[in-house]
Amino acid sequence: MPDSVPDSVAFAGRAPRFADLTTMRVGGMPARLLAPATESELALAALTVWGSGDEWMLLGGGSNTVVCDDGFDGTVIRVLTRGVTVLEPGAGGAAAPDRVRLRVQGGEPWDDLVAHTVAQGWSGLEALSGIPGSTGASPVQNIGAYGQELSDSLVAIDFLDHGTGARRRIEAAELELGYRTSALKQGLLGLVLAVELELHDTRAEASVLGSALSRPVAYPQLAAALGVQVGDRVPLEALRASVLALRGAKGMVLDAGDPDTHSAGSFFTNPIVSLAFSRTMPDAAPRWPLGGLELPDRVIPLDEYYGVGPVPDATPARLVKLSAAWLIENSGISRGFRLPGSRAAISGKHTLALTNSGGATADEVGQLARFVQGRVQSEFGVILQPEPLLVGLDL
Repeated sequence: MPDSVPDSVAFAGRAPRFADLTTMRVGGMPARLLAPATESELALAALTVWGSGDEWMLLGGGSNTVVCDDGFDGTVIRVLTRGVTVLEPGAGGAAAPDRVRLRVQGGEPWDDLVAHTVAQGWSGLEALSGIPGSTGASPVQNIGAYGQELSDSLVAIDFLDHGTGARRRIEAAELELGYRTSALKQGLLGLVLAVELELHDTRAEASVLGSALSRPVAYPQLAAALGVQVGDRVPLEALRASVLALRGAKGMVLDAGDPDTHSAGSFFTNPIVSLAFSRTMPDAAPRWPLGGLELPDRVIPLDEYYGVGPVPDATPARLVKLSAAWLIENSGISRGFRLPGSRAAISGKHTLALTNSGGATADEVGQLARFVQGRVQSEFGVILQPEPLLVGLDL
């Protein structure tokens, strides 16, 4: 392991607070901050910090991170790498003539990447417009919106392994990508240096059809906003504009002048429950059957457990996704709600977002989140799980 980093990587002067580095605008100071701007500097910084044994964390756009008011007593590596490279066929590039493969640096702002692909006539990411954060963080959550997910386009990641210090390529199939989760979120420790994506190159067909078209519209709300049917294709620019408008109406597009956007996006994930449990919900509760099956949790008496699995005679459960926003609203928490005296609030545009209305502390955000969890659990028996990374905050 290297024992030092270049002066260009170390942050000069007093490190800023997390309140200045994250979209939730809360959090104290890190003990140390590194800001590598090239891939080689990023790898060197990570290896140096890991070798020191110091506590560490990665920070990209800060859109999915909420840090406590005491800050972080360790080293923060702020990923500032930039760049999008088109891979040539035969050198890891796409073989099909209507495909294009990109290698994108981990610090590339996600929406800048989407805007670039739309401008180039490459489809596959357009419904993910307006999502804040960095490209390297996108596989951690398997980001998704309006019928598209990163997993639809992800080929592989270039990964720096914390355990071995070695760089390795990890194929998308090995990342266990699921609904807002991945192996990276479930314990695979390290650093995403770059991601490789495969998109549809629509430029050839655009010369015939007159416009670069999106992938088939897969989300009813988006289709309605565009005035088309689910499965139709529309001009890429039109779909991006519609997604940005829909997200903006929910306070999900960053706007310095709008406190409703001072958030970590959706604070809770949509619960995934068994089909049997979903039937206990009120008839009006939205629900979406999922294709997967899983074995239900089961308490096994010690005299019946032999140290092996699966459990005999266990029947896989069909899975259903519920709407966290509906559960919150129907537990009695309305848009704009806040606890007395608190500066943390439910967004005035969307109940799934917890916002900083001005000067809120991380503790106030945590109090509001715990209140929401308690109300939903009391009303519906569902424990909502937070989506952002919480550092020093317990729910």
